[in-house]
Amino acid sequence: MPDDVTGISTLAEAQQTLASQPFSVLIGAQLVVYTRGRAELEIPLRPDLLQQFGFAHGGVLAYAADNALTFAAGTVLGPSIVTTGMTLDYLRPAKGPLLRAVATVLNGGRTQALCRCEIYSVDDDSVQKLCAAAQGGARVIDLTR
Repeated sequence: MPDDVTGISTLAEAQQTLASQPFSVLIGAQLVVYTRGRAELEIPLRPDLLQQFGFAHGGVLAYAADNALTFAAGTVLGPSIVTTGMTLDYLRPAKGPLLRAVATVLNGGRTQALCRCEIYSVDDDSVQKLCAAAQGGARVIDLTR
């Protein structure tokens, strides 16, 4: 049965929501964790997601932060939300076969949530390196307007 707050009770339901976003499908994003206060998004890095030096393009990291933050916020606010803003700091170039964005809710109210996201590059041996960090907010929207 769906959680009274979120309307999405399982990882599978959250994955269906992600799959309904054409841009997320284009990027190849996969939601791998969806629990109250936390979401993790993974993106297999393909050549077309890299910039000229072979690192993940900054836009891919920004997408990962935005979506992971919003999914984390959705665990406390419900599914009818949008990102209100985000800051992103790039710490090192991201390279390897996989990006992992780990987002947690820092503070959640009735209509807004503030979240933090760390983005890691994951190498072939599953070693993670912190590449970027973001903080952002989301708020509930009225879809009937």
